[in-house]
Amino acid sequence: MSAPPPLPPNARATLRSVFGYDDFREGQAEAIARVAAGQPLLAVMPTGSGKSMCYQLPALLDGGLTLVVSPLIALMRDQVAQMSQLGVGAATLNSLAGEDEARETWRRLRAGHIRLLFVSPERLAMDGLRQALAGLGVARVAVDEAHCVSEWGHDFRPEYREIRAAVAAIGDPPVLALTATADRNTRRDIAERLFDSPPEVIVHSFDRPNIDLAFAAKDQPRRQLLDFLGKRKGANGIVYCSSRARTESLADYFAREGFDAFCYHAGMEQRDRNRNQDRFQNEDGVIAVATIAFGMGINKPDVRFVAHADMPSSVESYYQEIGRAGRDGLPADTLTLYGVEDMALRRRQIAERGDEARRRIEGRRLDALLGLCEASACRRQTLLAYFDEASAPCGSCDVCRGAVSLYDGTVDAQKALSAVARTGQRFGAAYLADVLTGNASETVARNSHNAIKTFGVGRDKPKQAWMGVVRQLFAVGALETASEEHGGFRLTEKGDGILRGRETIQLREHAARRARPDRTSRGSAEALVAAAGGALNADAVDLLAALKKLRLEIARRERVAAFMILADRALIDMVAKRPTTLDEMSAVHGVGQRKLAAYGDAFLKALAGAA
Repeated sequence: MSAPPPLPPNARATLRSVFGYDDFREGQAEAIARVAAGQPLLAVMPTGSGKSMCYQLPALLDGGLTLVVSPLIALMRDQVAQMSQLGVGAATLNSLAGEDEARETWRRLRAGHIRLLFVSPERLAMDGLRQALAGLGVARVAVDEAHCVSEWGHDFRPEYREIRAAVAAIGDPPVLALTATADRNTRRDIAERLFDSPPEVIVHSFDRPNIDLAFAAKDQPRRQLLDFLGKRKGANGIVYCSSRARTESLADYFAREGFDAFCYHAGMEQRDRNRNQDRFQNEDGVIAVATIAFGMGINKPDVRFVAHADMPSSVESYYQEIGRAGRDGLPADTLTLYGVEDMALRRRQIAERGDEARRRIEGRRLDALLGLCEASACRRQTLLAYFDEASAPCGSCDVCRGAVSLYDGTVDAQKALSAVARTGQRFGAAYLADVLTGNASETVARNSHNAIKTFGVGRDKPKQAWMGVVRQLFAVGALETASEEHGGFRLTEKGDGILRGRETIQLREHAARRARPDRTSRGSAEALVAAAGGALNADAVDLLAALKKLRLEIARRERVAAFMILADRALIDMVAKRPTTLDEMSAVHGVGQRKLAAYGDAFLKALAGAA
């Protein structure tokens, strides 16, 4: 990669005056310098690292038109609203726009008043739009969620394959491709399919140190989720589920337990999806219980937690989904629940794929995900290693906090594998656990498995512990699904090796055998104030609540999302700095000239009233 050109001389001043930021985040300065110089660029930067700034600032610096290709209408409209709040000319052409709105957009485009135009890849495929854009002189094309161009990525969209032809049709301006998740194969695919020649490539660190990582095997998952949410009441969050029906049942359950929760999935009426997404964007303290359909359209910076009620589909998907938390850089929490049923489902889905190469790749990805679920070392180290990035132990994930402990589990594994073999290699984890603990249930007795040698050899452990042993053996490939129709387990070559003493295995201790270190939410009001350097006391927390109330009143009056007025980070910085003049207010994070003029006096009054 060549040395980056210097930043345009007015870049930092524009960053402060328009966006209210004192400095660039890591990786932004180099990307902006290359984009401003007209270099084709592929930037792999984590969610929350400020990827959008890499095309927003160059558009302001050179005054040209930047075309932004984005996958979702809701996301485009939010970005246009945010830019408008900052006084930046922005618009979108989409299927929901009425004739009058589209006519006004084209008038502003021809007059040169728009710096950022957002379109979907489907819209860009239309010949009429390409011809019209060719006459406007597009300065650059920014392709967001660029991993969608790759079949090897986790969210392939065939419409992305048409972008390169569209770029050529509008005059071949330089391309900036942006994504948060792309392994080497996906990066190579992006470079080949979006660029005429090899682009410059920036791969930012994948580390998101503000996000806490925690996993747990399913054990009364509703209770586990409720415990997690209970420590985060009043915070914005997302709970991802594997099915539409599960989103509905969990959302109802959380609502009955006193949480402001709603469901979201692709099977809902469009108006209901739009209403719920607007609620999530515009209100505080709401929980979206959703399938992954609730994904790339989320542009909310103050999501304080993401939970997975079911195991995600891959490490890439997991990383993308937890990345929707803590985009403001402040502390956020995650919890991922997983079970042997999740693992078996994913293995069946992979087996059903017709392409052998695809099955092989998906199998390796599943193995990596199971390794993360059952990790015995730092979660963050394990996650970053997947993306070829080395790191030290984070000290804050559940493994580093001591919530996970290993032991030589060879003997326990042999007992479980023996139970599998002696019962005919066709039963599931719960049945095997009954045999191991000596529970002569009606089914066990009917099959005469209360008379086999393995019956009751595991009475020293509870049933859940033995189900955990079976789950771990399945995760490491010592067991496999016995029947696609009926489930159950049978031994693999690896399992036979453990059973016969040719291999040893380390297992995780059952959680009930150890006192799990508890902690309160890192995203609580107290923790957020402390993270910004403010006093950790009731006064600071009350002041933050008052500022949020004022922000919500202004947002409702202006009919925009609360974070578009001022982000949480700006309010927390106010609590820490306690400005008393407009000049002091201008030093608050995220308060640029336009927002200072629009809201400075109102927030100064609120701060003075609390003094």
